[in-house]
Amino acid sequence: MIDVDEFRKIMARGEPVEGEMLKTFHRLSQEALKITVEINNKYHTEVEIVDLFSKLTGRKVDKSFRLFPPFHTDCGKNIKVGKNVFINSCCKFQDQGGIEIGDGVLIGHNVTLATLNHDERPNFRQNIYPKPIKIGNNVWIGSNATILQGVTIEDGAIIGANALVTKDVPKNTIVAGVPAKIIRQVNL
Repeated sequence: MIDVDEFRKIMARGEPVEGEMLKTFHRLSQEALKITVEINNKYHTEVEIVDLFSKLTGRKVDKSFRLFPPFHTDCGKNIKVGKNVFINSCCKFQDQGGIEIGDGVLIGHNVTLATLNHDERPNFRQNIYPKPIKIGNNVWIGSNATILQGVTIEDGAIIGANALVTKDVPKNTIVAGVPAKIIRQVNL
């Protein structure tokens, strides 16, 4: 059986997911489902949310973390959050490939972060390829935005509502649209 630390190392290499890793995916997804059902179906204090999210991620989450349920993830163990992070309701994180969220990040309603992709060739379509999403400090992600695998959002950026982010976002820029394009620089 592959433990969580080894799982994170294997996923960081970005190699196709197969064999024993698929069993690990299933095991971790079952753990995540159990914890997210607890988060989503009962009132919890801020302290309880921090404790549950720490259990979900397998990492200590700072007491400044805030989450408005419901929240969904199919793994949980490859999420890393900084201080003063706020995640609004109905967000969906596909985190097997790794999601790193910096300090002071605001994530709006119904945001999707997707770190996995499939092979485009029909005979290999079942193959899964992970790539991390990295979100810098003081980033604001608007409601209904989708961030795809391999994207880095640098410090101070703003992602417009309903944006589809397929490429890296430079520091202190505002992007919007489908696919997201640079609109302008943030007023500093």
